Amino acid sequence: MNENIDRINIILNNKFYIECIKKIENYEEDRIYCKHNIEHFLDVARIAYIINLENKLNIKKDIIYAAALLHDIGRLKQYEQGIPHNIAGCELSIDILKSANYNEEEINEITKAISEHRNLDNNENKLASIIYFSDKKSRNCFKCSARESCNWKEENKNFNIIY
Repeated sequence: MNENIDRINIILNNKFYIECIKKIENYEEDRIYCKHNIEHFLDVARIAYIINLENKLNIKKDIIYAAALLHDIGRLKQYEQGIPHNIAGCELSIDILKSANYNEEEINEITKAISEHRNLDNNENKLASIIYFSDKKSRNCFKCSARESCNWKEENKNFNIIY
């Protein structure tokens, strides 16, 4: 099996990661807006990888997938302690990434993208930018029953499929 695939599956099967996802799902059980679950994380990963390919950014696939799978893991600490999820996500991701055999340089690249994925102002960080765009474009506002009360700005909502 490909080493990079193994690293992604190590993340997906990491007990702490699974525990965090379950807790986030519990916090969001009654949430009417977009949820932060494995389906969202995989949507972000796939969209980000397509952007990477189409723009010839040459970011390694497993780096993109790791950042996407972990970009909202900090929601747990946001719900429990009020810490912004992009900041909390960096801390929570480090041990998960180490367990998946990412080296220090890769961990820094991934956690930097996690910390910056909420701002478009970081155009120099290609990974953070594609995670940002993918995060937004993964949301299906055009079919959402809660879109009228959603706090996203109207111009940010996805009323069309971008392809």
